[in-house]
Amino acid sequence: MSDSTTAPASPVVLEAWFDLQCPDCFAALDDVRALRETYGDRLDVQLRHFPLAKHKHAYAAAQAAEEAFEQGKGWPYAGALLARTAELGDRGEPVLLEVAAELGLDAEEFDTALIDGRHLLTVDADEAEGKAIKVTGTPTYVIGGERLDGGQSQDGLRQRIEEIADRLLQG
Repeated sequence: MSDSTTAPASPVVLEAWFDLQCPDCFAALDDVRALRETYGDRLDVQLRHFPLAKHKHAYAAAQAAEEAFEQGKGWPYAGALLARTAELGDRGEPVLLEVAAELGLDAEEFDTALIDGRHLLTVDADEAEGKAIKVTGTPTYVIGGERLDGGQSQDGLRQRIEEIADRLLQG
């Protein structure tokens, strides 16, 4: 599991199951940003990896995102990479290193991490957990034990997440 946006003791956790080569996940970032703005440190938004087989570079992108979290810029990296899903599809792994360099991260360390596979277990564990809870597409959210599938339509998802978060925060 990757680093989160807030302190681990946050009362409400929102897991965002993303494929970092998925255009729908890029669109979902607006909702994630709005939720963070609304709830601040009362909502712990965690990026979980669910690379889809149809996206050739999604698995490597998930590993690269884990390296970005290690280097302290996980969410900015994920956002920048999602903004370039078409380019990632066309050009592949060089895009992962370019995004890292653009964000001031150690691109050589990214390259090494992709070669040595140091983040494989994290990505594999996320993927296995996602399958176990019946994630089938991305984006998918889990909050308060409820799974919300945004792969078909994201209409109303933010409102539903807010309803659940408000209920959980009220105890």
